[in-house]
Amino acid sequence: RSEQARLGAGVVEEDTEEWQRDPGFAGLERVGGVDLSYIKGDDSSACASLVVLSYPALEVLYEDCRMVTVSAPYVAGFLAFREVPFLVEAVQRLQQEEPRLRPQVLLVDGNGLLHPRGFGVACHLGVLTDLPCIGVAKNLLQVDGLVRDELHREQIRSLQREGDTFPLTGTSGRARGMVSCGDNNNSSKPLYISVGHRVCLETAVRLVKSCCRYRIPEPIRQ
Repeated sequence: RSEQARLGAGVVEEDTEEWQRDPGFAGLERVGGVDLSYIKGDDSSACASLVVLSYPALEVLYEDCRMVTVSAPYVAGFLAFREVPFLVEAVQRLQQEEPRLRPQVLLVDGNGLLHPRGFGVACHLGVLTDLPCIGVAKNLLQVDGLVRDELHREQIRSLQREGDTFPLTGTSGRARGMVSCGDNNNSSKPLYISVGHRVCLETAVRLVKSCCRYRIPEPIRQ
């Protein structure tokens, strides 16, 4: 908890890049996606992946997928300590091997500020790499009074237009973002978007929507 608090003090919850302020993200050329996927039935063997896509064409420029052995135990709320070291290593390898392909922003399969202590995987990775990061989760992490109850399900059903959003505001009064997007949009399966580092929530939602060909944004899907 003390380490999360120490690192969490470094999270920047606003746009820091010129391209983020442009309506069409002019100047954004490379978007990365990261994920750590476990072998079914084995919670110690996983594949750590980093993919960099061109923007706005969303064509793959770089791929790094490596099998890793995860030794840190799983503890709820502290997943980043188990996974982030491998993702940081992937970013460092890219920096050494293909520095010109360094992503200008990372989409992370996980949460950012939508976390019990406001410091999920996307925040953790963002602070350690100093890259703008966005958390993109497929399920609602029930924190700050947020629950997937009937009211929440009704809000999801009410999303009529592709890419509609509504804020996730917890009992603390702090707003989170949620978006359902993609050409094959299924509004019963939304995405939960949260700020990771060096990006505001509005920009994060806009960027994720612009990266969706299907439900999952292309950098993470790839």
